Amino acid sequence: MEQTPARLIEMPSWLLTQLSIHAHRLSSDAFAEVGARGYHYRILSSLDEFGIASQAELGRYSNMDRSDVVAAVNELAEQGCLERTPDPHDRRRNLVSLTKTGERQLRRLDRALDTAQESLLEPLAAEDRAALTRMLGQLLAHHQRAQR
Repeated sequence: MEQTPARLIEMPSWLLTQLSIHAHRLSSDAFAEVGARGYHYRILSSLDEFGIASQAELGRYSNMDRSDVVAAVNELAEQGCLERTPDPHDRRRNLVSLTKTGERQLRRLDRALDTAQESLLEPLAAEDRAALTRMLGQLLAHHQRAQR
């Protein structure tokens, strides 16, 4: 940052944007190494944590657009990571569930993302990492509430 204007370095929004670009690249590269994308991680994580869900619910859990959910679910179904079954109460929608293959893929993605997180946060001590994560979570929660 030696050639960056001081007024930019002093702006949290600029710093967050620059770091976001770097974090996205690290995460995308880590996912690509195991043949996946960030959307796959979001879907698999949601199914693991919340259980069987409709595609619309997955979109809400994962903060994804409906068309992106459909594409990711299709890809994951082709890989055997999840199953779609018709909802017995509403035949117009599918229920999506995680398979054993999906559980294994999620563990691979967790390990890949752990490596990316380690690289991203390398210069910070453990307590600073925890504090940064907590503060970023507070900011995100505040702005998500404000959007509702």
